[in-house]
Amino acid sequence: MLPNSWETLLHLSLTQLKNNLKAPPKVAILGVGNELCADDAAGMLVARKLLDSPLVADVDHILVILAGQALENTTGQFRSFSPDLVLIIDAANMGDVPGSIRWLSARDVTGTSAFTHSLPISMLMNYLMLELHCRVSLLGIQLASNEMDGVVCPEVSCAVNKIANEIFTVLFEVVEA
Repeated sequence: MLPNSWETLLHLSLTQLKNNLKAPPKVAILGVGNELCADDAAGMLVARKLLDSPLVADVDHILVILAGQALENTTGQFRSFSPDLVLIIDAANMGDVPGSIRWLSARDVTGTSAFTHSLPISMLMNYLMLELHCRVSLLGIQLASNEMDGVVCPEVSCAVNKIANEIFTVLFEVVEA
């Protein structure tokens, strides 16, 4: 594993949160995307995998939200949950090989061209940081196609599985340890 890989950074981020708090950190995971548009469904697919797990259902410090394309409709859930960390997962056009996974900053997504949402994801990220005083991270998955009624390509499916597996590993080894 590379020192700056997304897996390492996710692990370090959660470990740091755990060490700074007395209780397990409250982590909210936001799956974003359009499930009708091929690879654009990537963030939603990760969130669904997490929601289908009994591990996630049995803890009160992890919240998984299926946002779809309506990011603005999630703010009430975040306020009620009061997370320490929000992890947003979304397909993005980053100019990489399909299925590539990369951390993105709010500066990376200031425009609307990389994503398919009416509300720029950078606005949600900034809102959550300012209003809820929590850390917000965005994990992008390079899409191959966002064609209507298209299927998710194998590379993006593989990335979805990698991210879901890493979240399970990190949250239940680091947070529950």
